Amino acid sequence: MRVDIWSDVVCPWCYVGKARFEKALANFAHRDKVEVVFRSFELDPDRPAGERETVLGMLSQKYGMPPEQARQAEDRVSGLARAEGLDYSADRPVGNTFGLHRVLHLARDKGVQHDLLAAVYQAYFGEGEQIFDAPVITAIAEKAGLASGDIQPVLDDDSRYAGDVRADESEARRLGITGVPFFVFDMTLGVSGAQATETFTQALEQAWSQAAG
Repeated sequence: MRVDIWSDVVCPWCYVGKARFEKALANFAHRDKVEVVFRSFELDPDRPAGERETVLGMLSQKYGMPPEQARQAEDRVSGLARAEGLDYSADRPVGNTFGLHRVLHLARDKGVQHDLLAAVYQAYFGEGEQIFDAPVITAIAEKAGLASGDIQPVLDDDSRYAGDVRADESEARRLGITGVPFFVFDMTLGVSGAQATETFTQALEQAWSQAAG
């Protein structure tokens, strides 16, 4: 069975949803026969590549939230993340994620996509690192198992893996996905959002039963 997960690396709900899904998968009887693939979905594809701002500033500007309301929104997600055993910092930057998505496709080709995504999430949400800068991406990716000789050509050429990112986003549109995280089980069952672990358990069992039947 295969589970495709559309997400963006700056999406806090994707961070929480991934943790909840993985808890469900860890307790699933057929977990060794489940392939999990992370798919690209840019929340803000039009953001200029070199533009940086704080997440609290972005919430205030994009959604018209007063600073205190933006802080309260982040505190809410922080509480949910910490309940899942995750580190969480509201003092993190926001930037364009296209380069990161391309490197994640490289990581998938090299068999370390899960390791890289976990490392990116920890660096970004846990430590507030500037994950949009090439030297930071490179350092994280190397620790996750990628060779610098593979990473640099991707970062230097925006066309590398661009087709893979666009194909993921095109597939998302075809499936009617408008927000992330979005989980698709064997292309037959969809689950939207950072649902409770129990919901993911039910989805795994339902999709497995359908495939077996």
